[in-house]
Amino acid sequence: MFDLVIRNANLVDGTGAPGYSTDIAVHAGRIAVIGRVDGDAEEVVDAAGKTVTPGFIDLHTHSDGSFLLDPVADSKVRQGVTLELMGNCGMSFCAPLGGMAREYLDDWLERYEVDIAVDWTGMGGYLDALEGIGSTVNLAAQVGHGTVRQNVLGMDARAPSGDELAAMERLVAESLDDGALGFSTGLFYTPGSYSLTDEVMALAQVAADHGALYSSHLRSEGADGPGMMTAYEEALEIGRRTGVRVELSHVKCKGSPVWGRANDLLELIEKARREGLDVAGDQYPYPRSSTAMTGALFPKWVQEGGREAVLERISDSDTRAQVRAGIDYNIGLYKGPEAFTFSSYAPEPRYEGMDLGQIADELGVEPAEAALQIYERGTGQVVLASLRQDDVDTIAAAPFISVASDGNSLRTEGPLSAGVPHPRSYGTNARFFSEYVNKKGSVSLESAVYRMTGLPAERLGLTKRGRISPGYAADIVLFDPDVVVDKATFDNPHQYAVGIDEVWVNGVRAIAGGQPTGATAGRVLRSREE
Repeated sequence: MFDLVIRNANLVDGTGAPGYSTDIAVHAGRIAVIGRVDGDAEEVVDAAGKTVTPGFIDLHTHSDGSFLLDPVADSKVRQGVTLELMGNCGMSFCAPLGGMAREYLDDWLERYEVDIAVDWTGMGGYLDALEGIGSTVNLAAQVGHGTVRQNVLGMDARAPSGDELAAMERLVAESLDDGALGFSTGLFYTPGSYSLTDEVMALAQVAADHGALYSSHLRSEGADGPGMMTAYEEALEIGRRTGVRVELSHVKCKGSPVWGRANDLLELIEKARREGLDVAGDQYPYPRSSTAMTGALFPKWVQEGGREAVLERISDSDTRAQVRAGIDYNIGLYKGPEAFTFSSYAPEPRYEGMDLGQIADELGVEPAEAALQIYERGTGQVVLASLRQDDVDTIAAAPFISVASDGNSLRTEGPLSAGVPHPRSYGTNARFFSEYVNKKGSVSLESAVYRMTGLPAERLGLTKRGRISPGYAADIVLFDPDVVVDKATFDNPHQYAVGIDEVWVNGVRAIAGGQPTGATAGRVLRSREE
């Protein structure tokens, strides 16, 4: 007796191989048989005319807090995502907790009025808490460099002492021992931007020694900082010297000075791969990015010490003028103040959906001064018109680039429905099928599925997920790839994708007839063998 039999499926198994017609049997949350199935089953599904694939793996998410707020956050599972890797861009803000890292989490919990007792300090306790709450999808975590640095150095813009570096190495090792599957950096953001390459390399070596992934939001994705190509070379050199698997986060050409250089960027990565480096990347298929307003607008030097230190600096008229000049420079890298649209801003929610130019006009000040006045009242997120579509399309066609959202599991009701977020949290996987497989034809169905399943599983080192194969976890998606489409837009992002008919997570049906069942069968993965 099987738990589930799917008959007459067009199976695209996650390896990149051509699809073929077959039956699939599931027992005890695992794929049991592929081929003709004669045994009985508690549930039989006729998949004639539909495609069956492994559950999609979102290799780059920021859902660290999503399931603390709402265990049935469903924007991802409605797209067929069955596993999210959290803790990207150096930000694992729920663990480890010490010093300024704990302050950040406390502020976040207060903002969302989350009634949860934070009785953990380390990664293991955080993962225990997620298990206790439950989730619609499987979850895996990374430990973030920025969070580790906040634990030890706060927001100081300096190199660690020998003892401080050893303390950071211990926190990374403890987090990996507790079940984190990777180590991430956000070298564009403070406090990660304050680190030298030697510091990052020492911590990446800890990840390499644990067989963990190194995911990096680079120091620059455009003309700022050291420059795009130099920043990519740094990540490659870290892989070269430590042997760590390198995942280049949300590969892009950001800002007008580097528009049109996608082929140069891909050639750099391909050259490293030919050299033998274990390196690949991921991408969200949109021409706009999203980040904190400080990361997008403020110069790095003014952010040292955290928010209170920033507020003190900009209260000085001379310093304020220097900061305005830095903001003007950052505005000039894109399309002007209209390129910065506020997606969340708690002190004045009506600003959400307005761009910096519109807010400046309302306040009767220049855009840089408007940014400072906004910051003085609170912090916010922006969606940034920073990319060119032809670069996005070129990167999307590269076979070593996984499809990943850089978003969160959200929901159209409750606390996760707030603001005007980037639509990638609701539409990334569906959009990739719609745009690149169906409309543009630049990616085959088998390649698209591989880059959502087998490839991210390989990057993370998973041995029992990312394929439809006997013994693998029964994370399964059933759909018609010709009709799947994203509905979320930049103006109206809280809209679910359509076309994903059925989803099973660990053999439990999470989506039935295109609608969520409410099941929270997701597991917290602490081992690559799970």
